[in-house]
Amino acid sequence: MYEYIFFDLDGTLTDPGIGITNSVAHALRRSGIEPPERSELYKFIGPPLRQSFVVCYGMSEEESIKAVEYYREYYKDKGIFENRVYSGVYEMLDKLTAEGKKIVLATSKPTLYAHQILEHFGLLKYFCFEAGANMDDSRTNKADVIAYALDECGLWDKTDRIIMVGDREHDIIGAKAHGVSAVGVTYGYGSKDELSSAGALALAASPSDVLRLTLG
Repeated sequence: MYEYIFFDLDGTLTDPGIGITNSVAHALRRSGIEPPERSELYKFIGPPLRQSFVVCYGMSEEESIKAVEYYREYYKDKGIFENRVYSGVYEMLDKLTAEGKKIVLATSKPTLYAHQILEHFGLLKYFCFEAGANMDDSRTNKADVIAYALDECGLWDKTDRIIMVGDREHDIIGAKAHGVSAVGVTYGYGSKDELSSAGALALAASPSDVLRLTLG
């Protein structure tokens, strides 16, 4: 029986597709790169942002740091709220809370932005702790985020009573690095193959599936 449920944010609780891709497009233009179609930018949702600029556009470390600054020019005031909560998420969190589960956020997004999103959409009340990245882009790796949550919540001796829920391979791999099982959600931005190959314990096609899998 799971006692703690760790949730990713983007692609798991909320659909940030418009805001993130608009912000990436803004960063690319400011970097002198013509952005592709929006669908080509969805791969930025989930992985650490600076890493994505390096992998997808071959940027140097210095260029990727600047690109993140450009990204935040748009994101901090507008892109952050070009977002929506997935259907069924409120009901899922209500039920988990009613069942006495402790809910923890584990996101590669900076904690500052994640907190604003949770507050804006009325999700903050469900979480006992928020673990995210720092604004200097340290602690963006999902394994590091989860380790931080385990440290701060004193849960290293309860990893068998924790389940991670996320939509990308990074969520699954990060959880497994610390002996935590993970459920992959297929309504987000990762494919079934990606999540299964990463070692997801199970796949969930909806928040109601997440509820079934985490309550047992």
